Amino acid sequence: MTSIAELPCYTLINYPIENEPVTEAKLKEDLERGDIPAKTTALKKVMYQLLNGEKMPSILMTIIRFVLPLQDHTIKKLLLIFWEIVPKTSSDGKLLQEMILVCDAYRKDLEHPNEFIRGSTLRFLCKLKESELIEPLMPAIRACLEHRHSYVRRNAVFAIYTIYRNFDFLIPDAPELVYEFLEKEQDASCKRNAFMMLIHVNQEKALDYLSTCIEQVHSFNEILQLVIVELIYKVCIANPQERSRFIKCIYNLLNSSSNAVRYEAAGTLVTLSSAPTAVKAAASNYIELILKESDNNVKLIVLDKLIKLKENPVHERVLQELVMDILRVLASPDLEVRKKTLDLVLELVTLRNINEVVMILKKEVTKTHTESEKGDLIGNYRQILVRTLHSCCIKYPDVAPTVVPMLTEFLGDENEQAALEVLLFIREAVLKFVSLKAVILEKLLENFRTIKNVKIHRHALWILGEYCQQPNDILSVMNEIKDGLGELPLVDDELRKMAGTKGEETDEDKKSIPSQRMMVTADGTYATQSAFVTKSSTVEADTRPPLRNYLMKGDFFIGSVIGSTLTKLALKFTDVAQDPVSKNKFVAETMFVIASIIHFGKSGIPEKPITEEDLGRLAICIKVLSEQNAFMKNLFKVECRNAVSDMLDGSKQIIQYQGDVNKKTVFSQPDESIAFLQLFVKSDQSVAENQFEVSLLQAINSPLMKKEDESMSSKLNKVAQLTGFSDPIYAEAYVNVNQYDIVLDVLIVNQTTDTLQNVTLELATLGDLKLVEKPSSVTLAGHDFSNIKASVKVASTENGIIFGNIVYDVSGGSGDRNCVVLNDIHIDIMDYIIPASCTDTEFRQMWAEFEWENKVSVNTNITDTREYLDHIIKCTNMKCLTPEKAISGDCGFLAANLYAKSIFGEDALANLSIEKPLNGGHDASVIGHIRIRAKSQGMALSLGDKINLSQKKIVKV
Repeated sequence: MTSIAELPCYTLINYPIENEPVTEAKLKEDLERGDIPAKTTALKKVMYQLLNGEKMPSILMTIIRFVLPLQDHTIKKLLLIFWEIVPKTSSDGKLLQEMILVCDAYRKDLEHPNEFIRGSTLRFLCKLKESELIEPLMPAIRACLEHRHSYVRRNAVFAIYTIYRNFDFLIPDAPELVYEFLEKEQDASCKRNAFMMLIHVNQEKALDYLSTCIEQVHSFNEILQLVIVELIYKVCIANPQERSRFIKCIYNLLNSSSNAVRYEAAGTLVTLSSAPTAVKAAASNYIELILKESDNNVKLIVLDKLIKLKENPVHERVLQELVMDILRVLASPDLEVRKKTLDLVLELVTLRNINEVVMILKKEVTKTHTESEKGDLIGNYRQILVRTLHSCCIKYPDVAPTVVPMLTEFLGDENEQAALEVLLFIREAVLKFVSLKAVILEKLLENFRTIKNVKIHRHALWILGEYCQQPNDILSVMNEIKDGLGELPLVDDELRKMAGTKGEETDEDKKSIPSQRMMVTADGTYATQSAFVTKSSTVEADTRPPLRNYLMKGDFFIGSVIGSTLTKLALKFTDVAQDPVSKNKFVAETMFVIASIIHFGKSGIPEKPITEEDLGRLAICIKVLSEQNAFMKNLFKVECRNAVSDMLDGSKQIIQYQGDVNKKTVFSQPDESIAFLQLFVKSDQSVAENQFEVSLLQAINSPLMKKEDESMSSKLNKVAQLTGFSDPIYAEAYVNVNQYDIVLDVLIVNQTTDTLQNVTLELATLGDLKLVEKPSSVTLAGHDFSNIKASVKVASTENGIIFGNIVYDVSGGSGDRNCVVLNDIHIDIMDYIIPASCTDTEFRQMWAEFEWENKVSVNTNITDTREYLDHIIKCTNMKCLTPEKAISGDCGFLAANLYAKSIFGEDALANLSIEKPLNGGHDASVIGHIRIRAKSQGMALSLGDKINLSQKKIVKV
């Protein structure tokens, strides 16, 4: 835990924005003769020059004479920063003589009556690395432990802690001193700092103090309770026998008034004990935190803790008993919190609690229609609820009879995705639950007229056409379709309406809308016939039946669905009906409806004419009805349903893949015998040697060893060489990407015999990267080395570049700064991307919403389409959403959808369309393109660059 005293002091001020050149003489003049504001400005400029590497050896005495004696608080604060950054040693490494005067000033400030000056000076002493400066100040530092003000005592503890850690010989009795201080102290912040010091330097004394007050821990301040939890965690991890000693204390802290303490105590309790009572107490505590905390980020973090608890099979059984409590989190208005909660509940639901869970979810679905909250948020929540109920029914079919009838009432939902989720559920339910088929079809027919979306109508028509078997149901579907289309034939009815309203229009309403259609003349040529449709015909759009309204807008895909649905029903009706007249009548009505749709599409009345694809589909339906071919009847009646069944099975495999990834493979069985080489007798030495070789080969070739080798090689791949071997300083960096942070562990080696002073690593970034803090300077002796760490914040998924140089001074040299330029470090986008899965509906929705697209042409030496797909998946960390059956086979063409997410929550979609050239031969490379879509431009471009760089397969020689 980083203390506030360990932060750089120079981060407390703002540097001057102007960078005008200033001379040392001018600065000395301002420091000697200027007033307080002038001296303040001059002192800032001096520090600015020092931070930029300028050397001002003669200005040190000027500051000691004319600035150090001042009592202005701003000046004193700036001086503390100045003494931190100014060089305190000469070129030979000895302490400057002038620093003796500065040390005397420190001592006076430590005895100053103002508590701010005392505390600030104590904080500054935490930064000193010269024991010669600190040694004379030790009596004054000890005296500050008894100061009346808590600010001084708090910083005195930190100063003693830092000094003891760096120079323990200056204050060897620090643990005993702080222990005595802790027993007498009453201020919570002072006690926390003292207790923190004992934890790090002498855990035994920290435990002794905790033993004396363990019964009063629940009454302590929040900051002290957090430190106590940290101590208990460390002690029990290092020494498990101590768990029983502190488990009661952790239980008491679960009832703390601080949410932070309760959170830490629950995490510690689960770590210390796997007993069901402990896990249940911790999980209940997490749930209460979610319910009481208003910050959605905190809710998500605690939900992640519950999800991590579930990964343990023992803990999962305990969480299954708390499912109803977890469902209380649905009261939160945030959609992401609700979604994560429902995902967790879906994984915890069992046969014992499925009925209660379904009851709660049904109430939540009903509440979405009564809540005042409207718009996409409530619609998306209803969609998630329906999807969860869908999964519950598939997992436990016994609850389906109570869910399906209720959900069919939401087919007319204004939110398209929510209604579509209901229909997808009905489609799978009617396929898998044969006993519910009659109820589902009845409810679907009842709510057919409430449907308001063309996509929902298409799915509903497919279900009715596929599963209606009885004559009464078939006739009911025919009546619903005819009611949805209105009076037939469509063209004549529309022309009558136009003619009937034309005479009643006023002059303002007689504005005409031109319409065109293709006609065949007497000589066989084509001509365009223009017609004028009056404006009044468009006014009646709201009064038209829904199916005709779709056709009027030019959506003839619904027309082809109507044709195929009626064809299926007609083929079934001819098999089940007994009366030949009724059979012929139904087939004739079906052909009449299809012909009317074709005629309407070619008439020019709709906004768009019928497409060739829809026209061909409707023509095939008429041909099937007229010929009654056995092959086509089997295709319409059987194969369509089999194709949907295969699609549902493939989709289920896609959704379940992440759970399979986390499953651990067992490489050995518990009942296998163990051969101990040491127990072999002398006569069996040859057997022992063979056993050793076999076990060695097994270790080398085992999957565990392969994983370890891969991890080692991946770590080595993250080491970047920054300088050459012939440079005075050799440097290399290990790049560790940890979610939002990039940590550079830079190894710096002095390859000369000289002592290098003020060796500074200066870094800069390109892209959406930001350097957190400036690395501190180091001194390297001849052939010495050091490690310097630098942190870089990452804000988005884009390729970034880190560059810079190393500057240093040579001991005894000319005084000029030397510089070594570093090689660039390129941050790979693949460090932020992880494979993920989504449903086809979500993929299509995101594909339509995302505005940035990057089209990459395939340029590879791979000759197999499936091999190229696997190669792209491996290089981009994406997941193939297309089912295995859809991409298997050897047809020479392959199309697949890929999906991945970044650690920042950004979605990346890709559509791959490739083929083998027809005239290219067996060794021809794959051709095609990959379309990438993302919400941000950087994501789309970076992923495209990654594919371009890696789509060629490396051929090993």
